[in-house]
Amino acid sequence: MATALAILAGLLLPCGGSLPPLRRQSLLKRNGARCSHHLECSSDCCLMNLDTEGDFCAPRGRKSMVCLPQTKRDINIICPCRGALRCIPKDPSCPRRCSMI
Repeated sequence: MATALAILAGLLLPCGGSLPPLRRQSLLKRNGARCSHHLECSSDCCLMNLDTEGDFCAPRGRKSMVCLPQTKRDINIICPCRGALRCIPKDPSCPRRCSMI
């Protein structure tokens, strides 16, 4: 009986009886969830919240939003831009904004 169960488990489970590894995407946190590092977030932006002293996942900047380039630090003060946008200063006296290049 034990042999039959082992064979059945080997047939039903992929990879010769072991469970497939979890994908990183399924482990990432949604916007609004608490975080301690930007790599934990699906948006790749863990934003510092000075009011509540807690950090949370936030969306990346859209066109013409204030931005900062992505840093290697754990937590962002301002999120970087979305995929096709670049964080550039249009005017030296104004903060950087997400723009198409």
